[in-house]
Amino acid sequence: MGRRDLPPFTEPSCNAAQAHRDSGRIPSASPVRAAAHTPGIPVPSSTVPSSAPLTPAAAVPAAAPASVPASASAASASGASRDDRSPWRSLRGRSMRWWAVANFVSNAGTWMQLTVQNLLVLQITGSAAATGLSMSVQAAPGLLLGTLGGAVVDRWPRKVTAAVGQALLGGVAVLTAVLVALDQLNLPLLMVLAALTGLIATVDGPACALLGNDLVKAEDVPSAIGVGSLAHSGGRLAGAALAGVTVGVLGTAAAYVANGLSFAFVACVIPFLKPVRRQELAKPAPAKPRGKGKPRDTGVREGLVFFARRPRLVALAGLNGISALFGRNYSLTLVVLVTGPLAGDAGTFSTVATVLAVGGIVGAVLGARLRRPGVRLVSILTLAGALLQVFAGLSPSIAVLLVLVLPMAIAESVADTAQNTVLQTDPPAHMRGRVLGAWSSIRTLWGLAAPPMLGFLMEVLGVRGALVAGGLLVATTVGTAFLTRGRRTAASAAVEEIVEAPLNEALKSRTARLPSPRTELETAV
Repeated sequence: MGRRDLPPFTEPSCNAAQAHRDSGRIPSASPVRAAAHTPGIPVPSSTVPSSAPLTPAAAVPAAAPASVPASASAASASGASRDDRSPWRSLRGRSMRWWAVANFVSNAGTWMQLTVQNLLVLQITGSAAATGLSMSVQAAPGLLLGTLGGAVVDRWPRKVTAAVGQALLGGVAVLTAVLVALDQLNLPLLMVLAALTGLIATVDGPACALLGNDLVKAEDVPSAIGVGSLAHSGGRLAGAALAGVTVGVLGTAAAYVANGLSFAFVACVIPFLKPVRRQELAKPAPAKPRGKGKPRDTGVREGLVFFARRPRLVALAGLNGISALFGRNYSLTLVVLVTGPLAGDAGTFSTVATVLAVGGIVGAVLGARLRRPGVRLVSILTLAGALLQVFAGLSPSIAVLLVLVLPMAIAESVADTAQNTVLQTDPPAHMRGRVLGAWSSIRTLWGLAAPPMLGFLMEVLGVRGALVAGGLLVATTVGTAFLTRGRRTAASAAVEEIVEAPLNEALKSRTARLPSPRTELETAV
């Protein structure tokens, strides 16, 4: 499920990757499995009891009645398979449906505020630099304290932590609305609100992600992430549309009030959510005993060590970093390409942005069909996106670019779903908060470093050169990693076949020749 990067002092809503379901109606099995084992459908037997002689007379009666149940069983299995691959399978549970509604409402409120926020900051400060500074102040806690926030989530009850975090973020939004209405919001207060929002989000982000993760089985997490992505997209469109009407009728402060109410709605929904995977819910981890005079163990070091020693997580961090630094930041590179070499205007880029949004929605639906994706799938999609980026940099016209950006957006969206699924299911339950906290810090670092890097490449190589060179660099890195891993695997197999297998055989034969203590004792007796 990753938290959105928000403009200054914006309260992040519950992660869109957290829409999940409840199994309250069928505690021990999903509706699909329950349907596959309905008591009313007899289960055919393809064998004859061992006590009966295998004769034609015995075989014919057993085969005849089994023909109809076999077809019914095949149809039931086919329907169950389709249901298990449905992108909407996580919507079967009531808790998941409420969680999806909460995500939609929260995203709508957030985007109502985002629509007017940058303009408000400019009106207050009169400086574009102040907008960038407030964004950096808000991102700083996530960069510096992300793992600490995850450690807090691992030790505190998730539902309580998420509900309190949402309530606090709603309070910050309402306080901002009051200051705006009273014309008391100035630059120092703006920075304090930005830092406070970022600090709360370091705990609230992992708490909401893990709470949503607990509402579904592991194989349904991709479906929940896809549904959450759709809720995010729908909330964004609704929030942007409502912002103009609300601000025009009630004023700018109304957008902040609406955002605060959306957080309050989520906080009220959380207590009624029922986790599915209760057996995986780790109780708050007890603090390790410390010796006299030693500092208290916060669990941060343990989380960082776990992340660094988990090859799958390190690989995801590397893939995310190289993609962020040399590609995928299409809002920056494509706008330069469209308005520069392709001689388009703002309307043309709006069309490109619309196609990107459609591709993201299609990718969310396709990603929701996944069950247990891994790093290999993320790597393949990253490689595909990089190659498409190369062709996009070489596109001779807007029409060709539109054809390319659609699969680019689809690959990015499916890769994000697969990546979030691995992050939320690979670590053990008691470490997931710290893993998501460390991931938040890594994502923030890449997000801060990427725009200057891409800007430098476009200055040196031009926008086409930056797209082509960046795509080739990403593709070469991923391809080399694939080849290196393949050779390492082949070398390990060869060593096992040439060295280890003969040694094992020799050891077995030597052991077989050695008399056992029991044999010697029996001989003596």
